[in-house]
Amino acid sequence: MAFNITAVKTSSDGAWQGDNPLNFAFPLLIVQTALIVADFVSGLLLPLYFATSGLKTDVAKIRGAESWGMLGLVVVSACAGKIVGTFAAAVMVKVPAREALALGCLMNTKGLVELIVLNIGKEKKVLNDETFAILVLMALFTTFITTPTVMAIYKPARGTNHKLKDLSSSEDSTKEELRILVCLHGRANVSSLISLIESIQTTKILRLKLFVMHLMELTERTSSIIMVQRARKDGLPFVHRHGECHSSVVGGFQAYRQLGRVAVRPITAVSSLHTMHEDICHMAETKRVTMIILPFHKRWNVDHGRGHHHQDRGDANVPENVGHGWRLVNQRVLKNAPCSVAVLVDRGLGSLDPQISSLDGSNVVERVGVIFFGGPDDREALELGGRMAEHQAVKVTVVRFLVRETLRSNAVTLRPASSKGKEKYYTCLTTNVDPKKEKELDEGVLKDFKSKWKETVEYKEKEPNNIIQEILSIGQSQDFDLIVVGRGRVPSAKVATLAERQAEHPELGRIGDVLASSINHIIPSILVVQQHNKPQVEEIAVSKIVKESSLTINGDANV
Repeated sequence: MAFNITAVKTSSDGAWQGDNPLNFAFPLLIVQTALIVADFVSGLLLPLYFATSGLKTDVAKIRGAESWGMLGLVVVSACAGKIVGTFAAAVMVKVPAREALALGCLMNTKGLVELIVLNIGKEKKVLNDETFAILVLMALFTTFITTPTVMAIYKPARGTNHKLKDLSSSEDSTKEELRILVCLHGRANVSSLISLIESIQTTKILRLKLFVMHLMELTERTSSIIMVQRARKDGLPFVHRHGECHSSVVGGFQAYRQLGRVAVRPITAVSSLHTMHEDICHMAETKRVTMIILPFHKRWNVDHGRGHHHQDRGDANVPENVGHGWRLVNQRVLKNAPCSVAVLVDRGLGSLDPQISSLDGSNVVERVGVIFFGGPDDREALELGGRMAEHQAVKVTVVRFLVRETLRSNAVTLRPASSKGKEKYYTCLTTNVDPKKEKELDEGVLKDFKSKWKETVEYKEKEPNNIIQEILSIGQSQDFDLIVVGRGRVPSAKVATLAERQAEHPELGRIGDVLASSINHIIPSILVVQQHNKPQVEEIAVSKIVKESSLTINGDANV
């Protein structure tokens, strides 16, 4: 309406040529005012109206078995009418039975319109107090029962619990198609993620297929509903089937697709933060991806280009926090993902222009450091580093930390942390671990890695007295653009000694947390890698207790 009025006014004045600021200011003012009014109505007026309706309801008027029986009959009739009718209509158009039943339960909700009608009926003396109370209770019951019923009936992420591939499980990775799901919050994540993907892309037969998921929070604002409609304008749920997307967020990836050997599929996910992880995990399972890459909820706004490493780069910028809700999304994805997961802590990794210029040559060299302690997560990080080593413009350095003899003789016992403040402790997998087997796996992976990449990868070994200081010295140096670490949920004896350290970001693991801290003046970006969990394996928060000679992780965790 506002746009129409503005168009008529400016057209009649002959000023529809862009020289009249009213063309843009007036509609923008109307839209902003509408959003403010919508928040005021939904945040204040609607709760007050529901509260007054509740005060008018006198449940004590429902007396005797006949009245309570009438309440039950009304509830059953209301539910049966909506659910059965919707279910039958949906089945007739070949909707699956489970989805049809869920749709019927959603249609069964009662809300504002019914309360308005009931209040009018009460004011006009059409409904007495008893009938009014019965109908209000029916509306409350049918509304409150909807969420648990739908959650029990319909689970989009339901499916087989088969194990998807991780990077280290492939016997011949050069002959396969590598599928990666990249999630991003906005334009700020584009250049760093493109730089990371380009470093993963190999020069051999391996084909990279990229699914780019733009995560958008669904709120109760009208603008959120508009976003959903725009995302679904092709009639399909949040997916642009033809890959044609003019959004500025995925525009960089579309340009990257044209210049590189990468198949890019843009996807838009619009949902609440509480269920966002379900969409991500469901998409990963549906598309059979090998790895999910998530942006960290903090980002350092670094203006320096790649290759210009100033000393103040790590501490001159205050991290931008996109919100605790996005941090919880990452935590839930790490816990429920059907494949390997990597979290990118961006401190200005790459810029779009120089990255594009390096696609046809080796103009830009990215220096990647892989920190290896041991365990499945570190082996996955090492495998990722090996893929990066295949790129002509990437220089990979592997730094292995060795365990001192004093720690080999005395294991570190880890036990579940107390329920109070357990979110501040690091986690371990609740699985039995054979240290000898783990060591054999680590040695085997390192041996294969060195034999394959001895001419292109620099390999170092360190046996430090103070692990924190050594890690910080690597992070505070200007030797790397990106540091790749494992999350370390099956920690080595050296890493396990950090269990008592109060965690700032426990979802990143012990080493990742040290490197991601905003007070340690770390310069390069950090990529924390988690290998796919085995079935029926969970994580528990742990704390260090004493040193013993036992070497198992099961309830009480000894490393």
